[in-house]
Amino acid sequence: MKLRAVCSLILTSTWLLAGALTADDLQTINVPVGMTHQIEQLVLPGTDLVVKPLERTSPIVIRIIETFPHGSDTRYDLEFYGLEPGAYDLSQYLVQSDGTPAADLPAIPVVIESLLPAGQVTPHALSNTPQRALGGYAFSLIVGGVLWFVILLVIIVWVLRGFIKPRQEATEDTRIPIADRLKPLVEAAMCGELDQTQQALLERTLVMFWRDRLELHDVSATEALATLRAHDEAGQLLRLLEQWLHQPPQRRPQIDITDLLAPYQSSISPSADMRRPDKPRVAEA
Repeated sequence: MKLRAVCSLILTSTWLLAGALTADDLQTINVPVGMTHQIEQLVLPGTDLVVKPLERTSPIVIRIIETFPHGSDTRYDLEFYGLEPGAYDLSQYLVQSDGTPAADLPAIPVVIESLLPAGQVTPHALSNTPQRALGGYAFSLIVGGVLWFVILLVIIVWVLRGFIKPRQEATEDTRIPIADRLKPLVEAAMCGELDQTQQALLERTLVMFWRDRLELHDVSATEALATLRAHDEAGQLLRLLEQWLHQPPQRRPQIDITDLLAPYQSSISPSADMRRPDKPRVAEA
């Protein structure tokens, strides 16, 4: 039994080492703007690395999902997305755990591709394609069929009106404090259990709330987000969210949620906003 356990351990270690990916083996990764991409089992020299504190104008957002020991080196599962087209080196966004620059890191090349053709800033002009004209017997049959269907539908609705009782829906106040909507999302972010859909909902709710309060309706979404991050009160939760998302679980700061959500307690907003479909996340860090 001991021999079998040792053999199993050796086979498992061999499999993990075989699946590891060094930076020398890594080819340039091409990713469209705003689309998330993962790099798994990437071996980098040295001890644990962390994500470099991101600036407001950073064109790349990177997150360390998980780390694994790999002899004297470390294996990483990384996730990133780009906000501006161009060629980048992900190693430039990693530092030592104490904040010092990570020396001798191999390049991790990525190319963020634009979704629009080069130089394209306006919609394409509509093509002037000639349409086939309808006429004759076939056209008459189509028009007659449509008219017959419309008349039949009107008759059916008119007959059924007397037999259908209007429904009475109870009206209740569906307006709830924003703090109650944010609390489960913030708790999930603190525990590292926030998925991409919930992250988009949390970020959108914060931006909508503070854009209304700070009257930032006339600025672009990018400028509004940069202003909110720099704001003492509005930027507190946004900055903490970035730390929770871009750091390993053991390094995430633990905050009193009640104090953190105090600015949102007295604000009321329709709960229907939470059911709106999410747009593709292209948030900046």
